[in-house]
Amino acid sequence: MRLLYIFCFLFCFNAFSQDDIVAREYFKNGKFEKALISYKKLYSKNIKNRRYLTALVKTHQQLEQYKEAEALLLKYTSLVNYPPALIQLGYNYKLQNDSINANINYQKALHELELKPNYAGMIGRTFEEYSLLDQAIETYKKAMVAKPELNFNMQLARIYGEQGDIEKMFNSYINFSEINDAYINLIKREFSSFISENKENENNTILRKIILKKIQTDPDLKWNDMLSWLFIQQKDYKKAFTQEKAIYKREMESLDRVEELANIAYTQKQPELAKEIFQFIVDNTQDIDIKINGQYNLLKIETEQATKDDYKSINESYVKLLETYGKDGRTLNIQIAYAHFLAFYLNKTTEAISFLKDSLKSGIDNYSSAPIKMELGDILVLEEKFNEALIYYTQIQRSLKNSTISQEARFKVAKTSYYKGDFKWAESQLKILKASTSQLTANDALDLKLLIGDNKTEDSLQTALKVYAKADLLAFQNKKEESISLLNTILKDYKTEVIVAQTLLKQAQLLEEKAQFDNAKENYERIILDFKDGILVDDAIYALAEIYANKLNQPEKAKALYESIIFEHADSIYFVESRKKYRALRGDAIN
Repeated sequence: MRLLYIFCFLFCFNAFSQDDIVAREYFKNGKFEKALISYKKLYSKNIKNRRYLTALVKTHQQLEQYKEAEALLLKYTSLVNYPPALIQLGYNYKLQNDSINANINYQKALHELELKPNYAGMIGRTFEEYSLLDQAIETYKKAMVAKPELNFNMQLARIYGEQGDIEKMFNSYINFSEINDAYINLIKREFSSFISENKENENNTILRKIILKKIQTDPDLKWNDMLSWLFIQQKDYKKAFTQEKAIYKREMESLDRVEELANIAYTQKQPELAKEIFQFIVDNTQDIDIKINGQYNLLKIETEQATKDDYKSINESYVKLLETYGKDGRTLNIQIAYAHFLAFYLNKTTEAISFLKDSLKSGIDNYSSAPIKMELGDILVLEEKFNEALIYYTQIQRSLKNSTISQEARFKVAKTSYYKGDFKWAESQLKILKASTSQLTANDALDLKLLIGDNKTEDSLQTALKVYAKADLLAFQNKKEESISLLNTILKDYKTEVIVAQTLLKQAQLLEEKAQFDNAKENYERIILDFKDGILVDDAIYALAEIYANKLNQPEKAKALYESIIFEHADSIYFVESRKKYRALRGDAIN
């Protein structure tokens, strides 16, 4: 008997489900007469079912059968105390242009909050569903007054956002986060849709004032955190650092946030500020590893900024660091950086190679030895000892298969073979790297593969490519003037070759490194004019836009070039960045 009961229940439930699906499909497809028949049947079997009531009311309204909808809702409200039904009834009057009865029923629904503030969620949601936003706002506000522990600020913020009342939206989000720390990151994401990289943007100014007021009235560190976040969005890293220092000095805990800011300042080409932040880390941490990393970053930036007159003091700093902390796993980055400095800045390649080979003897594992071998390989390429360099790169590949550093090593094998003029072997390695999981390696591999492949088709002897590869090697060896000069010979002697566009691009990049921006600009303009159908035209457009934006202070010209990539080169790898920078120059909010 029990089994029979269960079977009947399941059969009926399945029948209801099928009828429900059919009714929804009819409504979705605009077959309202058929939907009405189905929903009447479903509702008649369960007159307290709110979903079927709503669906039936909406179907009547679609057929302009307002009196039938009204009768249904009046009967339902006489049976069940369900405030959303009053809102539905009011909306039904609104559809008939009867604003008096509509408002009477809206007020009846709102009156329920005086007795039961917890009804605010369903009442507010129903008002929102019918786009009655002012009534929804009133609902949430009344509920929070009647029962202060309720917090509908998130709902209010969303509504204010829809209404375009940015200040009230910001305030509501801030009020919500006051007692909901877990939502801080979600709220930042919401804010990011309304603010701009431009600190003068009106929305930025509004948000900054709100947060500053919070810091004054409620000295909670989360407001400093939020203000720091805003400054970072505006690329105002100096002010963000002020907030991060305040947070650290109050908590005296982790310096992770400060270190992250230092790295951001560095990648955003603000080396002086990055140095200031790294120095703060060194001065304030008791953790040896963090101190070593901070000093490593300080020396890295100083080396990049150095003139030859500074090399002696930088060398002394490296030696002192290694004497202080020893030559072990903790100082691995410093050891590699020092070897790089010896080879690429002081031209002491023999000393650098010997230094790194000693580092390999310290019993470190494959993962730790890989970056040492990578630097060794690079220095050997610098010395044009290609075969020995290939040995070290290949060792990394074999010992750490499928890792990111293994893929980088394979790319260096290909690049070294290319420097040697062994283009066939280089191509074979590059084909494998096309599917690299490291996007940077995959892109570099594709660029080099196209360079070799395109020129192999045009010139069976690959004469021009051999000259270009030599110029590329000179650039790697930091012999920029010699590289630029050799690239000029290609432009002079191989005017009809496919390699000309690549030569112009490479030379322009070197000219930029030497701060010869007007000369670089001429090269990019020539690529855009003479090779407008080539694969490098988007590289040239983007690079020229960057020069106008960041070096020549001509934002309007930069904006036109970013716009060109957006509308004429939508498949470019620069599309996303161009769109972002175009919008920033135009003063839009950034997502």
